Amino acid sequence: MRVGTFVLAAQFPGQGQGEALHRAVRSAEVAEEAGLDSVWLAEHHFVPYGVCPSAVTLAALLLGRTRRIRVGTAVSVLPTAHPVALGEQAALLHLTSGGRFTLGVGRGGPWVDLEVFGQGLAAYEHGFPESLDLLLRWLREPRVEARGERFDFREVAVVPRPDELLREGPEDMDGPEVVVACTSPKSVRMAAERGLPMLLGMHCGDEDKAEMVALWRRLALAAGHEPETVARAGHVSAGVAQIADSAADGTETLTKAMPGWLKQGLDAHVTVDGRHRAMRDPVAYTEMLCELHPVGPPRLAADRLAATAERTGITRFALLVEGSGDLAATEENVRRLGSEVLPLLS
Repeated sequence: MRVGTFVLAAQFPGQGQGEALHRAVRSAEVAEEAGLDSVWLAEHHFVPYGVCPSAVTLAALLLGRTRRIRVGTAVSVLPTAHPVALGEQAALLHLTSGGRFTLGVGRGGPWVDLEVFGQGLAAYEHGFPESLDLLLRWLREPRVEARGERFDFREVAVVPRPDELLREGPEDMDGPEVVVACTSPKSVRMAAERGLPMLLGMHCGDEDKAEMVALWRRLALAAGHEPETVARAGHVSAGVAQIADSAADGTETLTKAMPGWLKQGLDAHVTVDGRHRAMRDPVAYTEMLCELHPVGPPRLAADRLAATAERTGITRFALLVEGSGDLAATEENVRRLGSEVLPLLS
């Protein structure tokens, strides 16, 4: 079982953006101290839902401040980034961290970000496969050219080469691990055909995640990937963790703080083309997350993680730990996750 934290740098009502970022950095540092496996960093633009606009930049800071823990993006949004630029950054972090960086990528949403960064709605609706394939080629080949609809350039050298890692990581690691955020059968197919593990969202229950994993396996095998490779795919399950002396205490902590953050953050999203986007009810969503995920005493938390692993086959977790909105409470939550929950999973 590999348990890590999911860091959004959430700006709760009444907080400044610097405060949210400081809590994000501290929660990652404490995660290494507490013995957790990884830190996963979200990326958002122009909204207080999360005030980190560049997950790879924050990953670079955290890789420099830590020595053991893995740091990943969850996710870098491909439709608002050039895949070659992102590939160069991923290779740089992979090489300089000794192989501790994971690049998570996703399609994002139809937000105004597409207008601001000049990519347009087509990048979101149709361009993700082309961007993903160009990114993967950059991470796997010594020289790359592009002759696609969105990207067209002459052959250039890949510098730095991500496969030139001085061997501190796994011997079979030729570049940074890449995972894909999946929310639909279409995105599951895209990941499976390329043999890339999935990052599954915290809004999904075990049944939904199990179905997506089963679909991924069928499609990956049909695409010709080796059964051994398919069997050991390191899918990641996102969730929420709030360790408390009782389930009621954990739920109370989150239901007091998270709805205000969710309403403020989700209401701030603006679509690029004016389409209506129905947002979840913040209170009902928080209550659902408390029912699905490790919220409560250590034994309950461990049992829920173990149950998810048994039902889905997923043994890697990215858990949102900042749901209280408070720095001291977040640090305590991370420490209890490491000292009281991890031992029950070994």
